[in-house]
This record gives sequence, structure tokens and C-alpha cells, in this order.
Amino acid sequence: MVYINDTIIAQATPPGRGGVGILRISGPKVIEVIKIILGKLLQPRYANYLPFYDMDGKVLDEGIALYFPGPNSFTGEDVLELQGHGGPIIIDLLLKQILNIDDIRIANPGEFSERAFLNAKIDLTQAEAIADLIDASTEQAARSAVKSLQGVFSKQIDDIIKLLTNLRVYVESSIDFSDSNIDVLSNIDIKSKLNDIISRLNNICLKAHHGSILREGIKIVITGCPNVGKSSLLNALSGRESAIVTNIPGTTRDVLCEHIYIDGIPIHIVDTAGLREATNEVEKIGIKRAWDEIEKADHILFMFDGTIIKEFKIENFYSGFVAKLSKYIPITLIKNKVDITGEPIIIKKVGHYSLIFMSTYKNKGINLLRQYLRKSILFNQPIEGVFLARRRHIQALNISIEHLKKGYQLFLLDHSIDLLAEELRLAQQSLSEITGEYNSNDLLSDIFSNFCIGK
Repeated sequence: MVYINDTIIAQATPPGRGGVGILRISGPKVIEVIKIILGKLLQPRYANYLPFYDMDGKVLDEGIALYFPGPNSFTGEDVLELQGHGGPIIIDLLLKQILNIDDIRIANPGEFSERAFLNAKIDLTQAEAIADLIDASTEQAARSAVKSLQGVFSKQIDDIIKLLTNLRVYVESSIDFSDSNIDVLSNIDIKSKLNDIISRLNNICLKAHHGSILREGIKIVITGCPNVGKSSLLNALSGRESAIVTNIPGTTRDVLCEHIYIDGIPIHIVDTAGLREATNEVEKIGIKRAWDEIEKADHILFMFDGTIIKEFKIENFYSGFVAKLSKYIPITLIKNKVDITGEPIIIKKVGHYSLIFMSTYKNKGINLLRQYLRKSILFNQPIEGVFLARRRHIQALNISIEHLKKGYQLFLLDHSIDLLAEELRLAQQSLSEITGEYNSNDLLSDIFSNFCIGK
């Protein structure tokens, strides 16, 4: 157990008035706090109803006290929770009395969870899941955060690390015994084992990607030429009149954003200025902002007027739209105003793109688009088994996969055991960063600084 000299305290309930106010204390001074503030020692893990005293022995409040001796506590240290009345004055008075005791200070953001991690009570993904559960904006995100908190994500990573460790034992042993004419690798199939590990990691990476979407959402940008119905589509998807709609081309000059949910998936819908040669300075700024949003999009809805463009062809894209993108971004084509053309509400393929027929004026095709977005975002996969993940997790998974693929190729090309061993080591190191087995102080500081004070 990591021993930390400071004892920390923080309010675990939101500031302001409430029925109950909770102070949480963790560290070596907990017993002293119990003696001074409560006047007697407590039976561990029992709810004790009793008065809370100040330094002069006067009663400040009364409530429930819970004592959890270390290491069998959340932080791994002695922990005390004082549950009194939720008035801010009472909580503040009690807090000041406890802070008068030497070597007790206000906790930093996330410091309780950080101590739990440092004392091996939770791993890094579980620590992050605590913050994600608190911040969850949908039921599905909350359920997925609980899966991570229960160790579902960590176990999958640990299982892969065990497979890698086992493989590394054989590979590195073959290097150690290379001069002894002992073929350590003869009894295992390197290629088969590597392919199995890579396949498992790809599956975890897909779930992590879905978990990242549940946590952070996905950004969808509506774009196209002026007056094709982009703002009407934003209003239809968001369910409210957030954008001004007129028949005057170029009405939208700035960026408008609405946040919606499709089956628990947070989606940030962005409406942008129509793409064309700007006629004035204001419109020029609007079009530049539109391109800024397009470049940051996770998915693009490219909309066009079905009464003007009867049959879509790739060359109809505005001024080489795809060529202007600095990276690959999925694009869905939207043919609007089919209430005028008389075409059915359908989805069909045009080259590599999906083309959706709709009428924003008649509000037809909106549900079809919602269903399509849900399937395309999650690749038609269920989200019940998804754990919540962060971008750093996905990055570490991808780095690990790249090292394994590189090692696989090196082994195939010239049977290079030394280089394979190094790539396996680097792959395992990347995975260990996810759970915190391998970490840097900067990483820990960045993660825990985003927690609330009482966690």
C-alpha cells in the first residue's frame, strides 16, 4: 500500500442546501478526527448516529458517521464519512473544525480516486469510469460506464496481456537459448498466436470505439450548396426551430449546433453556410467557418436539391468537395425536395456513397435518416455489451495492434526473433498504459484533475 502522509477532506455532496451534506475524510489522521469530532471510537462499517462536536466540545450538528479502516476501504486508507444536515453553514463549520487538525487539507480534484488507484484498489480504467458514470448524459452511457467500473474493459485487456506475456516467454527464451541448439519455438505456432491476439484486439478496439462514441458523441456536419434545405434538416432532427429558414439562398451565415440522441448515442448536429463562391465578406467568413467544421466532422451529410439535380453523379459534388478534404470522412448524400419530384423515400447506393431521398418540408425521410445514422455509426452492432472508453484507450489499442502487425511482418520476412521480441514488448507496454500498470505522472495528473473534488 502506498502511504501518503497528508489526510484529505472534501464535501462529497453538491454545494448548496440539501437534506444531507456529506464530508469524506481519508488518511492517517482519521482516528484523531473521530476522537475529536465524535468523542468516541466507532465500530467499523456500521452506521453510527451521534452528535458532531467542535474543538470546545460544543455540538455543531448530529448525523451518521461511517468508519472504514484501511486497507478495506475505497482509497485503501482509513476513511470516515460524516453525513449531517445539508445546510452550507453547518457543513462549512464542520469542515473548518476538521481542518484545524494538523496535517489535514482539502483534497485535490479526483484525489480520493487517485489514492484508490495508487493503493491498487482500482485500475486506471475503473478510475476513469467513476468520472464517466458521474458525467453520463444518457442511460446507455451510464450502463456502459458501470461495465467499465466493474472491470469488464480491464479484464479484456488483462487477458490479452497474459497471452502476450506467454508468447514473449517463448520468443525471448528462444533468443536466450539460440547458441544451445534448443528450438524453443518448435512447439508453438507464432503466426497463429499473433493472428489470434490481433483479432481479439481488433474486436476490443471496435467496442472501445463504440464506447468512445457513447461518452463523447459523434459530430455530424450538414453541408451542401445554398438553399437546399440544410437548416430545415437541422430543425427536423433537433425537433425545434433552431435555424432560420427562408427561400433566400445564403440565409445561414454562421455555424449552428444542436445536440440530439439516437438510441442513447449523443450526436452533435452542425448546420453550416451553403458552399458557393462568396458574394460578400460576411458570406466569405461563413463559408470559411463551414469548412472548419467540415474538417472536424466525424460524418458529413452532403445535401442537394432534387429538383435541380435529377440524378446524382460524383462530379456534381461542389467544386471537387471530396478532393478538398484533408482526411477521409464518411459522407452520406441527401437528396431533398422529393415531395416535388415525386420520388419515394428510400436509401440506395451511388458508387461508394449512400443516397437518402427525403423531404424536409414534409418531414418525410427523417426517421429513415435516424435509423441509417444509428446503423452507420455503430456499424449495425449492438451496444448492450459496450464498455465506456476514451480516446487514449483507442490510441493505445491501435498502437499495440500496429506493433503486433509490424512484428508479424518482420517474422515472416526474415524470421527475425529479436525484432519480434521488441515489437511484442512495445505492444504490451501500450496495453499496460490503458489500465495504468505502465504510466507517467503527467498522464495521471491529466486524468484525475478532471474529477470532481469529492471523488
